[in-house]
Amino acid sequence: LQVLASNRQSYQTVSQLLLITIIPAPGGEAPYQGEFLVGNRNVEELLPVGAQEMFLQATADVWEQDDLHVINITSALDRGGRVPLPIEGRKEGVYVTVGSHSGFSSCLESATSPQSLFRCSLGQQPLASCYDTFSPHFSIHWCNLTLLQVWPSPTPPGPVWGSGVLEEEGGDFDPPTEVAPMDLLPGFLVTLLVPLLVALLLCLLLGHLMCCRREGV
Repeated sequence: LQVLASNRQSYQTVSQLLLITIIPAPGGEAPYQGEFLVGNRNVEELLPVGAQEMFLQATADVWEQDDLHVINITSALDRGGRVPLPIEGRKEGVYVTVGSHSGFSSCLESATSPQSLFRCSLGQQPLASCYDTFSPHFSIHWCNLTLLQVWPSPTPPGPVWGSGVLEEEGGDFDPPTEVAPMDLLPGFLVTLLVPLLVALLLCLLLGHLMCCRREGV
């Protein structure tokens, strides 16, 4: 990944090449994933490792699990969010996806229950049976909480290699029977004579118009 930075005052540019190595997780993809909307942060504020560890620590108290890791960090602007007003303290918002190999806690399940979603539609706070450990560092929009169970899809079987010899189906090859010869002379005459007849009629008509329709004749 090549990063280019430009100075607006001196118009100087700096280039830096980042090598990113992507390796699969040791335990495979986490089947339980929760997506949190952090309203008081920008995406660049959650990219440092220290900020992610602080967020995972707060998530572990709510999730009641310790095997949590960050899967994805996306700006709310990329998900249809509005650009914040130029007022001090306004942030764009960040979607943080956290994964675990353990199930969801009762607190998270109650926050995404139908009763909780109904309260969100009325503009009320959702149901949550646990203490919000994200405050005051992270402001979580609990009405935007999404819980997913992602199970690994079965690996399709690979191609089966044969012996390399094409096998015959249906026995020996049986060629079609002989077809009686066709008389192509009528079709040839029609194809040749009809255009000649039409051309002759056009010539006669053109000659009649040019020779017999002249002024004084």
